[in-house]
Parts: sequence; C-alpha cells; structure tokens
Amino acid sequence: MQPTTFLLASVLKPLDDTRMYGKFGRTLVSRAGERHTVHVAGRQATLPPDAPPGLHFHSLLRGSRLSWERLGAQGRYWRLLQRLRPDIVIVHAPELLPLTLLWQLLNRRRAFLYDVRENYALNIRTQQVYPAWLRGLLVGVVRGLETVAARRAAGILLAEHSYADELPFAESSRTVVLENKFQPEPGQLLAAAAHALPPRHAPLHLLYSGTISALNGVFEAVALTHKLRHFWPAAHLTIIGFCQRPEVLTKLRTTVAASPETVTLVGGDTLVPHAQIVAAIRRSHLGLLPYQRHDSTWRCVPTKLFEYLANGLPVLVPHNPRWAALVQAHGAGLAVSFPDEPMAQLADRLTACFYSQGIPQDVFWASEATKLWELLDTIR
Repeated sequence: MQPTTFLLASVLKPLDDTRMYGKFGRTLVSRAGERHTVHVAGRQATLPPDAPPGLHFHSLLRGSRLSWERLGAQGRYWRLLQRLRPDIVIVHAPELLPLTLLWQLLNRRRAFLYDVRENYALNIRTQQVYPAWLRGLLVGVVRGLETVAARRAAGILLAEHSYADELPFAESSRTVVLENKFQPEPGQLLAAAAHALPPRHAPLHLLYSGTISALNGVFEAVALTHKLRHFWPAAHLTIIGFCQRPEVLTKLRTTVAASPETVTLVGGDTLVPHAQIVAAIRRSHLGLLPYQRHDSTWRCVPTKLFEYLANGLPVLVPHNPRWAALVQAHGAGLAVSFPDEPMAQLADRLTACFYSQGIPQDVFWASEATKLWELLDTIR
C-alpha cells in the first residue's frame, strides 16, 4: 500500500492525548508491511518518550483554553495544512472544521475524517459553561458546521454508540463507531489476573482517575471514601487527573488539605501523562465512577471504565443500565448509589470474587483499530 501522510488535529486535546495519539496515531504508524507518516497537532504537553518512528508532534496551543492563544491556533493549523500537505486529515475538534472544509474545497481530491468525540451541541446546551444568551448561538453554529462536514467528509467516526441515535448527521453509511477502548502503553505487559481486594485491616486503595469535575462525581468519591473508612479504616482515595474549572479545583484542594490521611490529589492544574494514570490503576484495589446523572454523559461509556476493566480493577459504578450491564457481564464490580450506599453492606459485598472469568478481551482497542483501517482502505 502506498505510504500515506496523516494529520491528526485538535486544539484543546494534548499532544499525548490517549485517543488522538495513543490510539489513532500509534495505530496508523504500526500497520505491518506499510510505512506511513503521522503528524499529531494539539495542545502543548510533555511528548511521549516512546513515540514510534514516523510519528511527529506540532503544538497548536500553548496557553489555557480561554487565552488569546486559542485564536492563534487556527493560523498554526492552516500553516500546517499548507506545509505538510497531508493525504488524509482526521479532525478531532469541531473548531477546526471551518479551515478543514476550506482546505478540502480548494482541492476536492483531499480527504478528511471527522472524529466526533462528544455530542458538542448537547454539552453546550446542558452543561451551563456558557451564558444562556450565547448557548443557542453556539449550538446552531456547531451543529451547522458538523452537518456540512458530514456531507463532505470521507467518513464520520463516533466515540460512542449512542451518538448514532443522537446526531442527525451521523446516518451516513460512512459512519463508524470507534469506542474509547483500552490501548496498552508501548511495552506494557497486560494484566494477567484481576486485582484482589485486601482484608479489612489492611490498606484499601481507591482510585478516581481522568477528568476531575463535579459532574463526574469527584466530591461523591471523597464522600464515599470517608464513609467507607468507618468499616475499612485504612481506605484511601487517590484522585489523579486534570481539572479545567478553577473553582472546582480550589474546593477540592481545600477538601484534600482537611483530610490528607483519606485523600491524595495528583495533577489537578497540570496534565497527567496517561502512563502515570495506568500505573495508578495497577496500584489500586477499587476504581470509582461516581458520575452524576446528566444528559451529556449518561448514555456514554467512560473511557476509564474500559481502562479499569482491561487492567482487572474491580469497579463501583452508579445505577446506569448500560454501565451496570457491562460490569455485570464480566463480574467486574458493583452498581451502587453514590455516596449514599449503605457502607456496612458495601464492605460485605466487596468480599466477592471479581473477574472470575478472567480479564475481558472485548474492552481493548485492537477491535476498533481494525474498523479504522477498514474505513481508511476504502478512501486511500
């Protein structure tokens, strides 16, 4: 197959992003018998020390998400398109769609894929990040851009099965669901067995990883840990990840400072390399997914759930039918009411044997990589 130059681009996602770099980028340079060049463009971050040959990095944003640097990212992206002359562009952010559409309009033989990582219009409308007067305008602009892009793209990639029902532009036969399943780090040995929970007199390491936010239940994780310590005295929670909301991070730091024997915070105002998060998963006994019910997240499968299952980490999930069914199918944990689950009963239930059938194989990225190449082979 003829060598292909790919450009994978986002503005806010870091250069070492687990989906853009860790899954897409490494997949595209690792196909046996082929030599392709992959350029990853995104937010400045520590570059992966073990990036494979043929993979290159370009910073589009060095400031915060609300800085003027974000406007400059558009110019840097356009210059990359002109200089690299990619054969295929994979757009991982809707704000890069206008220039991508212009780039493709100037030469109709150029091809791009649009990777829909979130239901952006729904997020804008429901998460109250923007003032009410601006939300309707932004929803219309984003949905309009995505609809035009869907007509012109060589393919639409969806990070969630639910998006196929939610997004009116995702009905094309060129739409493929690529879930955020787990991709091991280079050289990482896969977990051979599930994590065993210790006896009650021993330390119990709980984990909250990934995006730190109130919506994702970080304070519910802290509350549950405090309550569990009445029955498991050495229970300790590690929170590891990045928090975009300064007011949430300030409140969390105050909470951690008040009970350092109960909670440890890693990251917070800095991006944490994915390898460090995976290492934390492997050191832990129990993973927490205390998400609050919300339209923007409730129908999605959290990336961390795939990560925990692939590493044999027992989990606690809320009473979300899809998540609970996935956990139950693999005997991977329990559905609980955060943070109001009766702790005495929970402590007893944690003595169960988890992952009795071993580590599930359907939670790994390899199956999604196959689908990605099947689509790409139709357009190269």
